[in-house]
Amino acid sequence: MKHITSRQNSLVSRCRDVLRGRDRNRILLDGVHLVAEAIDAGVIPTEAAVAHAALATPELAALLPQLIAAGVDVITANPLVMSAISPVKSSSPIVALAARHTVTADELFQPDAPVIVGAVNVQHPGNVGAIARVAEAGGASGVAVTGQSADPFGWKALRGSMGSAFRLPLLTEPDTGRLVQAARRHHCRVIAAVPRGGRPPDEVSLAGAVLLMVGGEGAGLPSEVVDKADERVTIPMTSPVESLNTAVCAALLVYEARRQRRAESPHGFALSRQS
Repeated sequence: MKHITSRQNSLVSRCRDVLRGRDRNRILLDGVHLVAEAIDAGVIPTEAAVAHAALATPELAALLPQLIAAGVDVITANPLVMSAISPVKSSSPIVALAARHTVTADELFQPDAPVIVGAVNVQHPGNVGAIARVAEAGGASGVAVTGQSADPFGWKALRGSMGSAFRLPLLTEPDTGRLVQAARRHHCRVIAAVPRGGRPPDEVSLAGAVLLMVGGEGAGLPSEVVDKADERVTIPMTSPVESLNTAVCAALLVYEARRQRRAESPHGFALSRQS
């Protein structure tokens, strides 16, 4: 494997372009776990840099043959280079680049009776990643990230998703109105989560095709989004708690949809993403 020692290397420039948002065609995978999750999901990196000092560690020793077998261009690098391309404080032993892949709105809503989580103006990348993770865990069909939300394929969001962003259909649509229109075309009911004034989730039908809209930190869903919804839901909370983390809210709604579908079909239950 080629060994690089200069921060002027072109790989460093490519990684930093992705980190700074100048390259929207690629994603940066930081750390052994995330690279392994990507490969398992069929997201094969185009190139990877490995810390030379970490080559003998068991986790890298297990991962390197997979990278090489997949045709990934693997190089080794010194600590100076790794600190330049790894965004975490203590640089990771491996950093890789892969092509970014998102789905179209029609692809996202394609399954029969989809359960889609719509994240609106969720600006914290960790929360965006967590929403993808809980959506997959609860069996949702996909996630749509819209408005002024953080990039779901930024490195912080990817780490927060723990690999779910690679496996779950994920749409980025800046225009929330267009997302709602797409949901209507595919006969989805639009459900808006609001802090107060809505019905409890277990009193609202979530068993059919639904777009579950959750808002960002603090502000919640914009009024124009709430006004377009078919139904408003409010998660009951014991005083003095007045709000929940947006990913927690998404999780509660996804699992309520799961519960209702299971109740309707206890013997043949399957969410639309599953067989």
